[in-house]
Amino acid sequence: MKAYLCLADGRLFEGKSVGMAGEAEGEVVFNTSMTGYQEILTDPSYAGQIITLTYPLIGNYGVNKNDAESGSIKAKGLVVKEFSAHPSNYRAEQNLHEYLVAHGIVGIKDVDTRALTKHLRQVGTMMGLLSLETDIEQLRAKAAQLPPSTGPELVKAVTTPKAYTLGTGKYPVVLMDFGAKGNIPASLAALGCRVTVVPASAQAEEILAYEPWGVVLSNGPGDPQDVDYVLPVINKLIDAGVPVMGVCLGHQLLGMARGGTTYKLKFGHRGGNHPVKDLENSRVHITSQNHGYALDGDSFGAGEVIVTHINLHDQTIEGLRLKDKPAFSVQFHPEACPGPQDTFYLFAQFMAMIKEYGSTRGGDAHA
Repeated sequence: MKAYLCLADGRLFEGKSVGMAGEAEGEVVFNTSMTGYQEILTDPSYAGQIITLTYPLIGNYGVNKNDAESGSIKAKGLVVKEFSAHPSNYRAEQNLHEYLVAHGIVGIKDVDTRALTKHLRQVGTMMGLLSLETDIEQLRAKAAQLPPSTGPELVKAVTTPKAYTLGTGKYPVVLMDFGAKGNIPASLAALGCRVTVVPASAQAEEILAYEPWGVVLSNGPGDPQDVDYVLPVINKLIDAGVPVMGVCLGHQLLGMARGGTTYKLKFGHRGGNHPVKDLENSRVHITSQNHGYALDGDSFGAGEVIVTHINLHDQTIEGLRLKDKPAFSVQFHPEACPGPQDTFYLFAQFMAMIKEYGSTRGGDAHA
């Protein structure tokens, strides 16, 4: 069945329908990963977006229940070049087409994703419409009127509705869920943490009542300014002396809490192949990223924030730490799954911080 992707600027891409036959709207972005399409689709940071995968062959290893980063597909749509309906992998439980249909997700295949990606790089990401509509002028008119896919409702739609606990470890950690990938609490639990996941709306008093030895600010979708209501909460946690680690959106929010501002990138960083330099030891790591906004390095007050990592492609801020408080953050994903795993060492740094903090409280975690 013929299908179309129409961008808000009128650029049209023709292909064939996969997944649910229907219509979907969202911000059209591209991801340069070679593997991990199931993890990408289920990453809550993609809420409100139509994902273009630049790797040409998608679906060849199927999907399975263990690789999902959340309970459902969070992206609005999928755009690919070659689409495999017959996966070949011993872990496959379902093909990708069936998976998309089961989750009500519209997709399109046989698209010139190279041309689409070049266009988005040149003019920037924008809203788009996936549709079976054959009246092209009507399709273009509808796409031109699409409202931006942003706002505080994006985080509200993907955060946990109520607190829950994962793991039985001895180190109590609270994860503020702005749209957390499942591998973040899983990685912490594997390191011996008892992770309490709380909604994005949780107040500092609620979080501190859990007597955490550390707090993690998760990834999530959209513009960080749309969730600026959490900045006073983050500042109270930092001022209380609890170790804080921010990831992706959490990195931006930590920077904003300490006076920084953010701006929208032209086409964002999405994929598992972004080089980042650690300025404190000059090592370069290959990282997994998914964000459309960045912190402005000139917006911080002198002396409080130290930039620790930069992106080698465009010099954007990829990491920071506070001088006088046990808090740091990174723009990339140290819990990257399926990878790369170059930066998992950051969890070890966080664990050292929470153990030191715990020792000041008597050294014994509460059961």
